[in-house]
Parts: sequence; structure tokens; C-alpha cells
Amino acid sequence: MAVAILLSGHAPAWAQGGGALEGEVIEDPAYKAEPVPDPVPAPDVAEEAMPDMAPPAEMHPAEAAPSEDRLATLFGDLKRARNERAAERIAGQIRNEWEKSGSATIDLMMQWSRTAAEGEKFDVALDFLDQVVTMQPGYAEGWNRRATVHFQMNNYAKSMADIEHTLRLEPRHFGALAGMAQILRSRGRDELALQAYQRVLDIYPMMRSAQNEVATLSEELTGEGI
Repeated sequence: MAVAILLSGHAPAWAQGGGALEGEVIEDPAYKAEPVPDPVPAPDVAEEAMPDMAPPAEMHPAEAAPSEDRLATLFGDLKRARNERAAERIAGQIRNEWEKSGSATIDLMMQWSRTAAEGEKFDVALDFLDQVVTMQPGYAEGWNRRATVHFQMNNYAKSMADIEHTLRLEPRHFGALAGMAQILRSRGRDELALQAYQRVLDIYPMMRSAQNEVATLSEELTGEGI
């Protein structure tokens, strides 16, 4: 699968603003396109593979899908935060907004997928997430959750493909960007990883892990250039 790194102007793409990334597409030849298998139907998985996950007698109504105005306010607060703990609190509120699908069915399958992944039943988690992205392809967190499960299974090419879907739907997804940076770093694509971490910090300046990675990568790349 080709890793699309989008660049515009003179600054790295990841260091641009919080909106959608535009510009020239540079493909990383280290990743080859792989066909993604058709979603595997999973209506019986909850009953057969995970009997403890049977739906409750009464399903609570789903929370409404996130408001863009609400997200815009939170991202503004996140960028201005100068206290790490306050920034973490705001980031948590953003994650809560992202998790709102607007569908009780999707919310339930996301819950089941989380429980399966926590129990390291990754194939079961993927069954549910395949259904999520098929039923609601515009739900960014469904793609991000599936990317995370693929990453846990060391399926990095498939994880990167789902990260790209996530970022097309939500270019400010700092979690997906950090995941992309991790994969690039693990594959020795340090310059691209640095750009990804810089993009994370443009959105979430107080993320300590990204700060540390930018410092380490910058030092390593400077040393290589000497």
C-alpha cells in the first residue's frame, strides 16, 4: 500500500494547520498496495465466539454524532493549552466526541470490538469493525479502531490503509497521525515519521510522547547529515 504524505508550500505537510491537507502526493515505495478482503459478516460472532457480549435487553439511545462547532472549539482549546494535564483533559473530550457515531447499533459493535481487542481476540474485533466501516463508512473512529487492531496484530500495511481512511475523514486525528508516525519509524522512514510527529504537535502541542520523538528524530537525522 502506498503511504500518501501530502505536502504544500515550504513547510512539511504535517506542520500545516488543522484543516484538510492539500497539495502534492508523494508516495512511499516501501509500502505496496494490498487488496483488503471483503468484510466478514459477523452477526453470529457475539453469540458464538463471545457469548458474554449479548446485547442488553434495552439498548440506550445513541448519542448524536459530534458537532463540528464543538470539535472546532475543543481543538482551539487544545492548541492553546500550556499545561500538560489540561491538554490531556481536552484531548479526552475530543476522543469522546469522535466516538459518537449517532447509531446505537454502531456504538454496540464498537463496544464489542473494544472488549474483544482487550481480550486479545483480534479476529473477533475485526469482524465487528468490518461491519462498522461497511455500515457507516463516514465514521472516522471506526476506521481508526480497525487501524489500531491491525497494528496490534502487526498488520502494518492494513493499519496504514485504515489510518489514511481516518485522516481523510478527520485530518486532525492526532491519534491516527501518531500511529502513522510509529509505523513509519518502525520501517526506518525517519524523515516521514518526523513530519508526522510535527503534524501531531501542530494539533496537540502538549503531547509529551510526540515532543520526545521529534527531539530524538531531529537529533538522529541531524547526525546522519553531518
